[in-house]
Amino acid sequence: MDINRKTAFYILRDVEKNKAYSNISTNTHIARQTPPAPSFVRELAFGVLRRKIYLDYIISIFVRTPIEKMGAEDVTILRMGLYQIIYMNSVPDYAAVNESVFLARTFARGRDGFVNGVLRQYLRDKEYVELPPREEDTVRYLSLRYSYDPWIVSLWIEERGEAEAERLLAAGDDVPPLTIRVNTLKSDRNNLRKRMMERGFNVYEGRLFKNSLLIEGRDIIGGRFYDSGLYSVQDEGALAPVISLDPKPGETVVDVCAAPGGKTTAMAELMNNDGRIYAFDIYKRRLRIIDAQAKRLGIDIIRTMIWDACNTRSDLIDGADKVICDVPCSGLGTVRHKPEIKYKKWDSELKMLPSRQRDILAASSKYVKPGGVLVYCTCTISRKENEFVTRDFLKRNRDFIKLEQKQLTTPDDGTDGFYICKMLRKE
Repeated sequence: MDINRKTAFYILRDVEKNKAYSNISTNTHIARQTPPAPSFVRELAFGVLRRKIYLDYIISIFVRTPIEKMGAEDVTILRMGLYQIIYMNSVPDYAAVNESVFLARTFARGRDGFVNGVLRQYLRDKEYVELPPREEDTVRYLSLRYSYDPWIVSLWIEERGEAEAERLLAAGDDVPPLTIRVNTLKSDRNNLRKRMMERGFNVYEGRLFKNSLLIEGRDIIGGRFYDSGLYSVQDEGALAPVISLDPKPGETVVDVCAAPGGKTTAMAELMNNDGRIYAFDIYKRRLRIIDAQAKRLGIDIIRTMIWDACNTRSDLIDGADKVICDVPCSGLGTVRHKPEIKYKKWDSELKMLPSRQRDILAASSKYVKPGGVLVYCTCTISRKENEFVTRDFLKRNRDFIKLEQKQLTTPDDGTDGFYICKMLRKE
């Protein structure tokens, strides 16, 4: 059996059955299985996740049993086979079918004939596969074409119009560049770029921020440069709220939803490791991740604390020069990195997000000194979680004024989708 496809199967099964994050699961299984072509594994696994709803639509045409009643292994193998046939020009059709049959013999015993039959029938009849007419149901058409759950399509059409919604849907299929943030405590962008190029990486300057590099190559997470703390992996969109906050050496900063710590450590670097950062999270294990990253990067000004950001710590009231609220959100801006978000179901947890976000923002604002700065940010594209939340906060808190508000999107900015609202507490 091909170890590359086997590894991709493990990743997809992990995401499907265990609700694992695709990026973490991919790194875990590639390290565990050591496939000879990890780029093939990533393309196949992430490709299936990006096109899952469309692939399931095709399966439903050729299989009478509803997807939800089929075995998870059967469905995963069929998705993998179809994706290779439709999207991977480097894979001959016969290889896609044969390797899928081999997978079925191992992971779905007795179903190899079924898998073989479905894939071969698709090859015979693929010219007849069509999407339902757009004019009959625009939401369903766009949902199938770009593989997003219908509620996401409806949300973006309602908020941004059909043309802009389709731009966002299409951009979610872009393969993001790998971006690293240079640790300015230990190096600078020009020096690190030169050293990385000497090691055989293709390296380009970031588009938005002076301490970012776009890099092409294998084993970015790990190795001597990473382990010694010369850089961290971070999308430029995730850096935008930190740049907006603009923390300075000697200041006191509160990060109320800090884990896993990318923005926290970025702030410490901008502060030249001088000052104090209080980093909150409700889970101790997630705080350990921040502590480990800080140690790797040579940072000692971060104090991690178990705390629910919906409540205010009395000992820090009026004590911070700057506060950042990177609140829990629907994550719709990060589908390039986490394609499983595309088929996240609308549920009670998502429905309650704006209420929770308002609570966190209200509680966190009490830490800001008069004359201090408050930044609210999310990694989503949803006015209900973004503009509506900050607008409501500013109406209720007249001692704060809005300094800056922006929404980054992949088609316009080349980053993940991030919303940032920078506010000043009046003297």
